[in-house]
Amino acid sequence: MREEFQADLNEVSRLLVTMAEAVRAALRKATSALLTADLKAAESVIEQDIQIDKIYSQVESKVADTIARQAPVAGDLRMVITALHISADLERMGDLAEHVAKTARRRHPSPAVPAELRPVFKDMAEVADQMAEKIATLLAKPDAEQAAALEGADDAMDDLERRLFQVMLDDDWPYGAETAIDGALLGRFYERYADHAVNIGGQLVFLVTGEPVDNQN
Repeated sequence: MREEFQADLNEVSRLLVTMAEAVRAALRKATSALLTADLKAAESVIEQDIQIDKIYSQVESKVADTIARQAPVAGDLRMVITALHISADLERMGDLAEHVAKTARRRHPSPAVPAELRPVFKDMAEVADQMAEKIATLLAKPDAEQAAALEGADDAMDDLERRLFQVMLDDDWPYGAETAIDGALLGRFYERYADHAVNIGGQLVFLVTGEPVDNQN
């Protein structure tokens, strides 16, 4: 029975790592579409979000099946419930990448962001990519200290969002309200992507230590 339960956990872990890698690739491609007005890349992200949703459903089904068959308690139950929370955050990260891609598609053939904002979005994308990469690594090999460190990367993302607003609220901003609204929404998508990454870090800390982390966004 114990070997069967461990096999179930290994399968859930594999699905979560696959999902984490997929949401990382999705935002990388969506950012490329955003900055280069690449319609094909934008549409690819939108289409591939269906695959992320399918993996999410597989995790849900596997967790429900495992609970029904194994009736886990204590630490074992914590493992499967944590996996469910993590998969929900990963699914939302995929949705946020899709939102970025949809913005790029809507503004095509023009770039969705003007030249003045591109350096900020490149930096935001880099922070998000590093966080997503760390999550994939930690899902394969959980480490409470490294998971908690994701909070620091989220602070960097918050600083970049403030920088974005400084540019758009400057008296010399020449692009009008529509472009500023797009910029604000896009900044929010990246900021929320990072927030969900921090949530996953908190869940991993809880998984390793059994101590809840109050950082849910």
